[in-house]
Amino acid sequence: MQVLFATSEAAPLIKTGGLADVSGALPVALHKLGVDVRVLLPGYPQVLQALPPMPIVATFSSLFGFPAARLLEGTMPGGVPLWVLDCPDLYQRGGGPYADEKGQDWSDNPRRFGLLSKVAAILGSGESPLNWHPDVVHCNDWQTGLAPAFLKYAPGAARSIMSIHNIAFQGVFPAHWTPELGLPWDSYKAEGAEYYGNLSFLKAGLFFCDHITTVSPTYAREIQTDALGFGMQGLLQHKRDALTGILNGIDYDEWNPATDHHLSAHYDSRNLVGKAANKAELQRRMGLEVNPDIPLFGLVSRFTYQKGIEVFLEIAPQLIDMPAQLVLLGSGDAGIQSWAQELAYRYPGKIGVRVGFDEGLSHLIEAGSDLFMMPSRFEPCGLNQMYSQCYGTPPIVHATGGLLDSVTDCTEATLADGTATGFVIHGLSAATLLATAQHAVDIYRDPATWQALQVNGMTRDFSWSQSAEAYRNVYEKVLGY
Repeated sequence: MQVLFATSEAAPLIKTGGLADVSGALPVALHKLGVDVRVLLPGYPQVLQALPPMPIVATFSSLFGFPAARLLEGTMPGGVPLWVLDCPDLYQRGGGPYADEKGQDWSDNPRRFGLLSKVAAILGSGESPLNWHPDVVHCNDWQTGLAPAFLKYAPGAARSIMSIHNIAFQGVFPAHWTPELGLPWDSYKAEGAEYYGNLSFLKAGLFFCDHITTVSPTYAREIQTDALGFGMQGLLQHKRDALTGILNGIDYDEWNPATDHHLSAHYDSRNLVGKAANKAELQRRMGLEVNPDIPLFGLVSRFTYQKGIEVFLEIAPQLIDMPAQLVLLGSGDAGIQSWAQELAYRYPGKIGVRVGFDEGLSHLIEAGSDLFMMPSRFEPCGLNQMYSQCYGTPPIVHATGGLLDSVTDCTEATLADGTATGFVIHGLSAATLLATAQHAVDIYRDPATWQALQVNGMTRDFSWSQSAEAYRNVYEKVLGY
């Protein structure tokens, strides 16, 4: 079975969020299962700088609506074959994959990711200049959403799968981009790529693909509702028989407290002694009082409304009074950032805040915290709640999406049967979050019960192998195997 995995980011080459983690790990897991998978990725400066010189295997000089481009052949760090779409006019820029240094989206993003989609479709059709031909083109989020539409009109087209990592991001642009990107006007209609008078890359992908996947079973149900469908719920309800929710995995080569090079001390489920050293190091690094006994709540997140950060900040004074300490790492909404920094100023030695992205610190927060906060209003899958369980840091999560699918609430019954791994809030509010945090601290004060809870989480299997098997089953289903 041959699969082209088209994505706009892939760790460790280029990363802005969870999509990169999936794109870096899932192809590796599929490769281990015997799937002949190749990754297609734009040639951003960060990607080209991270890889050795690569040979040119194809050129695209006359694609309607697009500048000249070429295809370079290399290898992902995990050993999976990689094709880099090199188009300096579109990708050789400062800033990030989607926005400039000031955080403003590139005005030509439709063309930048229209080209990525177009080339994915060419490689998946009878027009491919390569000898290798995929059976399935696996597209990810709106940035590759036009590929299934292009495939619809291409000769000898492969089957296509569209993965939704977050349906809130839909790639919506003015309608005039439809012909400018070489799509026929026939594709621009309600039963197609048209979305309230605009062109939606994501809707195009969802409509024209052969199967839809998303990143957790609960999220697959949630996106069919008015509350979390973001306008796509009708289409998803219509295609519900071709919609599968598959929980993401985590990369144990990167996230393992027994081997993590970012930590002060290593530990595992059989010997948790090293966790205390990481807590002390985290407290020192974040300017907190070094105290092994006070419960420490950690949070690593984008600072956005989706993540429920302001609910956590609202109860910060009550958490401090328990007493407890708080550590936050992330960036995003300016108001949330300012609020967090103001709290750190008001409670020196008790609240530590770092605005920005720091990979090493994020690992230390997972290891050094006692509890991990994820009060997301909605969360397609989430990875930090899995990391925290792996690191013996029980998470506090809202009952949504992949959080509900991956965390087992701590109750008398689940403690008794050995399945409890964290704390689940049903109905997010300041009151429910505070009550759950107090319950968690009460459990923390009972060392034997707390250690049992930690070990339960650390011994769960969140590896990509199970997820990869599920994806292979989807590929076989669309191919009629």
